[in-house]
Amino acid sequence: MKIDAHQHFWLYTPEEFGWITDDMARIRRNFLPDDLQPELQKLGFDGCVAVQAPQTLDENHFLLGLADAYDFVKGVVGWVDLQADDVAETLETFAAWPKLVGVRHIVQAETDPNFLQRPAFRRGIGELRRHNLTYDILVYHHQLPAAVAFASQFPDQPFVLDHIAKPDIRTGAGFDEWRKYFARLAQLPNVCCKLSGMVTEADWQNHQPADFRKYLDTALEAFGPQRLMIGSDWPVCLVAAPYEQTMRLVTDHIASLTATEQARILGETAAEFYGMRK
Repeated sequence: MKIDAHQHFWLYTPEEFGWITDDMARIRRNFLPDDLQPELQKLGFDGCVAVQAPQTLDENHFLLGLADAYDFVKGVVGWVDLQADDVAETLETFAAWPKLVGVRHIVQAETDPNFLQRPAFRRGIGELRRHNLTYDILVYHHQLPAAVAFASQFPDQPFVLDHIAKPDIRTGAGFDEWRKYFARLAQLPNVCCKLSGMVTEADWQNHQPADFRKYLDTALEAFGPQRLMIGSDWPVCLVAAPYEQTMRLVTDHIASLTATEQARILGETAAEFYGMRK
């Protein structure tokens, strides 16, 4: 089963999507399953994982409703307030949906450098395993040391790092520091990584496959095919590259791997990690 492990659906409003700036105007519209399905089919992908964008409980209802209506939406990574006093009850409610496979918090937007160590947040993370839910780690490259410390405290909790922690691919600055802490995170056996979100960290108008090579090589060396999964970050990727070009950055790079190794990255890792049914 071939799976795009990271994409979004949304009904666009300027209020809810204020992060979509003027230079990203091409994604200031609705994006729904009927828009994505032809792209998946063109590349022979069987399904996708829909990941939250707004941090609201309504977002869970929206995405889970789409997943119920479209079989190719194989799983949903939603959002709950992991710091809330009633987090256990909220997780209980949403875990009743079979297609809720994990949750995510947009830690990259948190200004508190110790956010991941907040007792309330850690308490919420501690509830996830009881409901068989994964957690997507969304951080910038400079937040990787905090992510390493955080993930190491929950050895039984499945984590996946989104977007290879958003290194500065456009300028290449900070590569050695990113690689050091990226490798440290990869040493934790309960952490996987998404080969996603890279084109938007490069020069949107002038990027080449070679710009991504050392980042992809680092990911393959650190995590191995067994813990890597491909993701488009559609429709956000469209500000820098069409869907097919975005996915081919990965598929072309891994073409020299064995068929078994490629199958892991192209879907088997995601299906196993998120516990998805065919």
